[in-house]
Amino acid sequence: MAHVLIAAAHKSSGKTTLTLGISRALRDAGITVQNFKKGPDYIDPMWHARASGRPSYNLDFNTQSRDEIAAMFAAKSAGSAISIIEANKGLYDGVDLEGSDSNAALAKLLQAPVVLVVDAEGITRGIAPLLLGYTVFDPAVRIAGVILNKVAGPRHSRKLRDAVARYTNLPVIGCLRRDPTLEVRERHLGLTTPSETDEVETRIARIADAVREGLDLEAFKAIAATAPVLATSSPAPRGMTNAGPARVRIAIARDRAFGFYYPDDLEALEAAGADLVFFDALADTHLPSCDGLFIGGGFPETQTAALEANVTLRADIRRAIEAGLPAYAECGGLMYMCRSIAFQGETRAMVGVVPGDAVMCAKPQGRGQVKLVETESAPWPAAGGIGGSGTRTNAHEFHYAAVRNLPDGLAYAFDVIRGDGIDGKRDGIVLWNLVATFSHQRETQRNPWARRFVAFVREKAAGRRPAAQTGPAVSDTAPASAA
Repeated sequence: MAHVLIAAAHKSSGKTTLTLGISRALRDAGITVQNFKKGPDYIDPMWHARASGRPSYNLDFNTQSRDEIAAMFAAKSAGSAISIIEANKGLYDGVDLEGSDSNAALAKLLQAPVVLVVDAEGITRGIAPLLLGYTVFDPAVRIAGVILNKVAGPRHSRKLRDAVARYTNLPVIGCLRRDPTLEVRERHLGLTTPSETDEVETRIARIADAVREGLDLEAFKAIAATAPVLATSSPAPRGMTNAGPARVRIAIARDRAFGFYYPDDLEALEAAGADLVFFDALADTHLPSCDGLFIGGGFPETQTAALEANVTLRADIRRAIEAGLPAYAECGGLMYMCRSIAFQGETRAMVGVVPGDAVMCAKPQGRGQVKLVETESAPWPAAGGIGGSGTRTNAHEFHYAAVRNLPDGLAYAFDVIRGDGIDGKRDGIVLWNLVATFSHQRETQRNPWARRFVAFVREKAAGRRPAAQTGPAVSDTAPASAA
């Protein structure tokens, strides 16, 4: 099980660019690559999947146990020749001061050698003490190689290589020139998604060409090959569910506006007995025939004109939810469920089942790890003995949106212990059989949300449970566009 962790001294050093280029270059050489991303992240894994041709999976200390991380890594690595884990932020960064949730902790857990990407812009001899500090800070972390990124030219490259060779024992396995055309563009929520970039394949191919030119791929593979085979005793958190006698159909929005879905969550929905029916909220004029609806996060604020223009789909969704269709909306999905979305001087009408207005703000309104406590209003049944009032859940949020003008008296599925949620204290508006939240959940052994949602959809489809709540009357009107 050859595997390696690509890390850096700090964020925006080029980890994603290198991961994409290496993954595509190896794939082009006929090598099967399995990608992973450390921590909660939807966008980097989308790019990984386009580069490697396989889904990329997240390894997250906040939502998964250490055994679960190791088991998932082993299970998803099966059948691949090499697994590449992309770190988040810097090698030693994390929430815990002691580093228990850092990238370094993940490297130690998976016994992964580390290749350190260094943003070399504006540095020469100073690279030596940086590398020495990283190698001695935690001797249990094995930094096995260095890639120099954003190098100005041959003279700069020579100075860097000489300094690394003179003062450290680390091999430089690659050097990439500074080239803005290789970078994946960033914006308020991180990188742009592949669906928003017209030249995805061209861009990834260009990065792969730069990697083939500037990186010793044989040295990279040799480093990965030094990783030991991992012995795991805990099963991976997928395929553990008895799906039951009745399968259900869950419609899922997947397009330029909505695309934040963990592949293992979708697998968990299927394992729990759901047939997934994907639709395009921008182009499909009607909601597919379904027993349940899931709209994840994304960038609806960038697509408000098209979402507003799709009047028939919005009307379908509103009628279905008000008629009791079980639905789950996360972050961007919550914004879509509101009366309107305001962004960059324009206010556009949305579905209108949530009696509030989503407003994009200049600064994040919630970001980072979230701790939730389930309330009595949460409608989903327990799964495997997990769920119900008082159940604690770890999740994450990252949103610049706020929901304003909400009336008093709404029911909420969660109290927020850590994080911001909808109003700093609560998250998960419950209306009819809809749960709409800013928090992103992850199907894990400690939080079987996918199994619980499928069970809820199945029970409603069978007509065995009354509606979770009667929703309030919502005005058909939304603020007029400011355009």
